[in-house]
Amino acid sequence: MTSLDKPTTEDAQTEDDRQDARAVTEAALFEAFGGLRGMVETVLPGLLFVTVYTINNDLHLSAIGAFVVSLVLVVVRLVKRDTVKHAFSGVFGVAFGVVFAMMTGNAKDFYLPGMLYTLGLALAYIMTTLAGVPLIGLILGPVFKENLSWRTRNPGRKKAYAKASWAWGLILLAKCAILFPLYWWANTAQLGWVLIALKIPPFLLAVWLTWAFLVKAPAPIDVFAEMEAEEAAAREREGAARLGE
Repeated sequence: MTSLDKPTTEDAQTEDDRQDARAVTEAALFEAFGGLRGMVETVLPGLLFVTVYTINNDLHLSAIGAFVVSLVLVVVRLVKRDTVKHAFSGVFGVAFGVVFAMMTGNAKDFYLPGMLYTLGLALAYIMTTLAGVPLIGLILGPVFKENLSWRTRNPGRKKAYAKASWAWGLILLAKCAILFPLYWWANTAQLGWVLIALKIPPFLLAVWLTWAFLVKAPAPIDVFAEMEAEEAAAREREGAARLGE
């Protein structure tokens, strides 16, 4: 191997930095979106609802079953002392769907609150990006310990967050473009199965695009570490001042 073939120290460090960036980004996305378990908790109540309804067309039994399984998921997390935010969000989503469907007597209305939430979220991603404060940055900033430093101090990262937010917004809008016509034209079972089919693939695509944008972006600025360093420096200056008195 010639000297030209040998990897330089700088190349090795760059590759290490890339690997670190991938690992940090993957861990942050896993924490923010719940990973495989979070996806299961998102899909399972709706899957149970549409399965029971397809079998017996019983709105009450389907709704109760979906709500009970969402509660069980929360209890399991509480028992294991795991993070409950994803399970709790599932409970509230199912509860709104159950109440709405019971009030109207239309089983399709079980899905309507979730569909409206998806539409609102899509618009939020797009509008916040247009306003210069992309929503995905607001979500992931605290997870990366950078808070809002990316807005003014890290333009490359802000650009990546903007791209990711556009991706989320457009993917969710495309999902709504499929679901809302079906709400009017399809029956409850058809709408439910299409909705279940569209739960995971669009989500995974959006998460993958977010990862792809962020892993190439500049590293996050750890504002918590900066604050700790400033506090330590302030303590050292106070100590030095006291010794000089």
